[in-house]
Amino acid sequence: MPLPATEIALLTDTLARQWRRVRTWVGDAVGDDVRGEPSVLPGWTVAELVAHLARAMDALAVCVPAEPTTVPATFAEYLGSYPDRAEEVAETARIIARQIEDAPLQWADARATAALHEAESLGPDDVVVQGRRAPVLLSTMLVSRILELVVHADDLLRSVRRVRGADAAPDPVDPVALHLVAEELLDIVVARGGWDLEVADARLWLRLAAGRVPYDVDALARALHPRFASDAVPDLGRMLPLL
Repeated sequence: MPLPATEIALLTDTLARQWRRVRTWVGDAVGDDVRGEPSVLPGWTVAELVAHLARAMDALAVCVPAEPTTVPATFAEYLGSYPDRAEEVAETARIIARQIEDAPLQWADARATAALHEAESLGPDDVVVQGRRAPVLLSTMLVSRILELVVHADDLLRSVRRVRGADAAPDPVDPVALHLVAEELLDIVVARGGWDLEVADARLWLRLAAGRVPYDVDALARALHPRFASDAVPDLGRMLPLL
């Protein structure tokens, strides 16, 4: 269901705030001594993660209005297209990282500026837009971009801390953006299983839902709580990761 214009404005503001936060962090924490190091994602360097952040914003920059009768994919359906394209996404990040290695942040800034401009141009109504992968509501595209920035900002934080030391960098994840995507991911789980759950630890739940930490029922019980004390957190091992 399309969201009201006020919600689209809030999502756009959240995306812009999360971008500014991670962009500032990358500028401060990811120097030449770190950029080529392996990240916490197998097969990805820190430089490739930075390139992928900019590519994630570019996915919004290239959106155009869809035909009026177009049926949009849901957020869950859109995320469901991720696994089949994992290697393609990784290879694209490698290519871009090589192409922009002399000035990676300038390219990132340009793509982010274009993305935020396009969000303003497409709004304020929650219209159906044609993305690279599928037609979606503008709200879905915005939430998916926030998710990409939050997940990969957390990846970068863990990567740089591993390289430089546990206290080498602050947190590039905006807390409002983190809470938003944690709730969106929980909504997918609840819709599929009908449970009444709430997020207890947004960062841990994000990492479990995104496959960043191994699935463990004890970790899940710390990440999610049943809304009613008489209930229990279900075993989501067959459902996770969501992306």
